[in-house]
Amino acid sequence: MKFSQNAQTVLNRRYVIRDEEGKPAETPEQLFRRVARSIAECDRAFDENADIEALAERFYDMMTSLEFLPNSPTLMNAGRPLGQLAACFVLPVEDTLDGIFESIKQAALIHKSGGGTGFSFSRLRPRGSPVNTTGGVASGPVSFMRVFNSATNAVKQGGTRRGANMGILNVQHPDILEFISCKDDKDDFTNFNISVALTEEFMAAAATGGEYDLIDPRTDERVGKLNAGDVFGRIVESSWRTGEPGIIFIDRMNADNVLPSRGKIEATNPCGEQPLLPYESCNLGSVNLLAMYDGNGGVNWDKLSATVRDSVHFLDNVIEANRYPNELIAQTTRGSRKIGLGVMGFADLLLKMGIPYNSESAVEVAGRVMSFISSAARDASRELAKSRGAFPLFAESTLSAGEPMRNATVTTIAPTGTLSIIAGVSSGIEPIFGLTFVRTVMDGDRLVEVNPVLTDVLNERGLLNDQILEDIRQSGSLTGIPEDMANVFVTAHDIAPEWHIRIQAAFQRHTDNAVSKTVNFPGDASPADIRSAFELAHSLGCKGVTIYRDGSRSEQVLTRETPGSGQETGQPEPDKFVKPRPRPEVTTGFTERVKVGCGNLYVTINYDENGVCEVFTNTGKAGGCPSQSEATARLATAALRAAVDPQCIIDQLSGIRCHSTIRQSGLKALSCPDAIAKVLAKVVDHRNGKIRTEEENPAAKPGAPACPECGAELTHAEGCAICRKCGYSRCN
Repeated sequence: MKFSQNAQTVLNRRYVIRDEEGKPAETPEQLFRRVARSIAECDRAFDENADIEALAERFYDMMTSLEFLPNSPTLMNAGRPLGQLAACFVLPVEDTLDGIFESIKQAALIHKSGGGTGFSFSRLRPRGSPVNTTGGVASGPVSFMRVFNSATNAVKQGGTRRGANMGILNVQHPDILEFISCKDDKDDFTNFNISVALTEEFMAAAATGGEYDLIDPRTDERVGKLNAGDVFGRIVESSWRTGEPGIIFIDRMNADNVLPSRGKIEATNPCGEQPLLPYESCNLGSVNLLAMYDGNGGVNWDKLSATVRDSVHFLDNVIEANRYPNELIAQTTRGSRKIGLGVMGFADLLLKMGIPYNSESAVEVAGRVMSFISSAARDASRELAKSRGAFPLFAESTLSAGEPMRNATVTTIAPTGTLSIIAGVSSGIEPIFGLTFVRTVMDGDRLVEVNPVLTDVLNERGLLNDQILEDIRQSGSLTGIPEDMANVFVTAHDIAPEWHIRIQAAFQRHTDNAVSKTVNFPGDASPADIRSAFELAHSLGCKGVTIYRDGSRSEQVLTRETPGSGQETGQPEPDKFVKPRPRPEVTTGFTERVKVGCGNLYVTINYDENGVCEVFTNTGKAGGCPSQSEATARLATAALRAAVDPQCIIDQLSGIRCHSTIRQSGLKALSCPDAIAKVLAKVVDHRNGKIRTEEENPAAKPGAPACPECGAELTHAEGCAICRKCGYSRCN
């Protein structure tokens, strides 16, 4: 198999079967054998003489040669008792208490099985509307979103992946202004991405500064007007500040709805690329475009065609193999048999071809490659329909005038965060995020490595040597590299937003569903820059936009790191243990009372002339969990005396939430560890001559964020925070 050490680590950590003690019970090779066999077995339903062994071998080769990978639930669950293989679900939210809590129940089951859910809250009556059954008034969509968010928090602990949601509200809903700003508090709606569904009527009004109607969804009557330009400005301002909400051009999605007889598209999956009807689900997969490079400056079209054909076959079989969360989802999904084949490694392919991402040539390649994939995928679906039949609702679909199709949709550009780590390529259609990356090896040493495609190209040009690699490692730039190469190896933060959007639009023109893509902005971008990007995306035919302005969230997403950053001088050799220094005879310190979920916690931070050196905690009369807070304090003390940067400890402890904080107000900390982080941050600032306000985030600092599981840097792409070392992801 071609898997890198990093890929094998991710597979062993997140995908392989584990025994009762949590130890791996299969190898990565056995994992792919399991998946290939399980999916190939479905051919027997259509042909009792099917050569299952040969097909399983073809699927296995396709995955282990990294030419194609299915979505994570398929890798995790195929051939296992749970058997839920789809990634994307949309559930309706009806304007009744029974309907709301039925959706919460179904979402919990989906999250438990590894899927993500999308909801439109546009059917819920506005805040303040009368509720006849109780004589009270409605609390509105945003209030009920909090209930969905809390349910996701409760369920995520038991699964292998954190539950993720998309919350959508139509711009005509009377509560739209409250929705736009609902994620201003970073601790609110932590399990949601949010997007505003914009109509074409609204966009036309926004362009002229005109007004538009607000519609009560309960009565379908006009209940007011707002200035479209002002509302659009609020969306822009919030996106500039926090990265959310994203925007979805809902009329455009419904124009491509192949089953309008079954209802309107109201929502998408958590990253916005898969619009679905209520109770539909979809399984996704991605072709590795780097693996399609012909070695001579172009694409191996024959190989790409064969890979697409087998991928469509694989994904259609997944619909048969899948064990759905409930029968209604099963029936709705099998009625349309939607699949979503996309790509990864697009930026790497451009690098191999010598084409800058920010160029007309790249836009042309994007369109040509996706047009080819779309055509080949449709041909494969038509071929399957000849032996298996068209999707059951074909006769009432918008496709009914043409040749029968096995699948109502065949293409989607999805996020490939963890999959691209396994494949060792750039994520989805995103540009590369840096010329170097840091690998942490088993002994804790940090090795700076150069982008493998850059290394390959240097070697092909006869320029590869130890000195040039060392120069790149030290500087993180292409100093001394020929100018034509330097122009090609551009990173996400070097690329103007216009090119991000033009690449997205080029893929969208040949994609049935939608495209997941993050438009990166520098930290000094203005709200006007964001507005221009939104307007450009609309004019170029995109179905939605997600932006990220560098530094706009507390989870700073820079992935580029200069070698040696964060390293202290005089560190011990990496093969020796670091021993904490002895406790000083005399220390100076502070004690602060912090209100946590189970009462008061008293946190003492002490320091001497060499720096902060110890942490003590004591619980108040209310009790709580003194043993755990003491354990945290002791470990923090050991780290401080071992010369660990206090900011590292603050980063790791900040934001940890205890179950006892749910629904409590007036708390100063989310948990005992979070309280320790807050007090430690104050003491560090005091010693540095800075006064920190209560509102400041003790973990906020320039540089890359730490993964909560392994401590490596997080990147932000396609609406997700992704760790490229261990595969952790959080898509909200």
